[in-house]
Amino acid sequence: MPQLDPGDPDRVALHARDVEFDWSQLPMHWIPGEPFATHWVNFLHLVLPEGERWFVEVFKQALPLINDERLAEDVRGFVGQEAVHAESHQGVIDHFDAHGLNTRPFVDQVRWMFRKTLGDRPLHGKRAESWLVQRLALIAAIEHFTAFLGQWVLDAEELDLAGADETMLDLLRWHGAEEVEHRAVAFEVYQHVHGRYWQRCLSMLLATAVLTTLWVRGMRFLMAADPVLRGRRTPRWRDLVRTGRLGLTPSYRALFGAIPAFFRPGYHPSQHGSTAQAVEYLASSPAALAAGR
Repeated sequence: MPQLDPGDPDRVALHARDVEFDWSQLPMHWIPGEPFATHWVNFLHLVLPEGERWFVEVFKQALPLINDERLAEDVRGFVGQEAVHAESHQGVIDHFDAHGLNTRPFVDQVRWMFRKTLGDRPLHGKRAESWLVQRLALIAAIEHFTAFLGQWVLDAEELDLAGADETMLDLLRWHGAEEVEHRAVAFEVYQHVHGRYWQRCLSMLLATAVLTTLWVRGMRFLMAADPVLRGRRTPRWRDLVRTGRLGLTPSYRALFGAIPAFFRPGYHPSQHGSTAQAVEYLASSPAALAAGR
């Protein structure tokens, strides 16, 4: 079980958990009767494997620039956790592909974005370091969203009441708990190697625009490709309002209301989310417990 640092209750020793999930019984609509809410979350499975592999590569490049051993230790733990996250969500994609929801067209576009648009470039010296810093700033902004989502899913009792698939809930909450655990790492790395306020703000504007666009396109893709719906349903903004009120997705207000905090000059990720709650879930997660045996 991860231990809270008595000197800093928001810090734990980060380490990867070699979890496994069995998707053989996963229904297409794992929130019963709620295809929109199901696919709102399923969007994450489409983008996280490539996105988190990208995180890993960028942070490996940043590690030599970190001369604080405590932060370097956190980065190594972060890298290990993100690598496992990527493979765990890949398992869901593989399950969908085997059961009639062909994810490849959308996943190929996501892969192109992370590997080509945001990937390594033939740069040297200061230009190479500048490109690395830009990507670190973007990851810090994205991690603000993942920490918000991690805390949301830990709190979302409505998913249990709706009969959501237990294995999927464990994946989401295990991942969400680790996002809350390491929510400060990307921000602190950016601050350590660069830390300019204006670039942090620009990164959030870019992250918000890109993620919103991807989510809209991803929802349209999933609803159209769903072999049960067969194109009979299209996603609507009022579906997000409805499912948000039911607690099956984050509310529109909460989702966009979480963004302004990142623009405060004194912002730090530890100001949001509960490390103690994350640690408590990881101590009871079926997948995490099995991995610890």
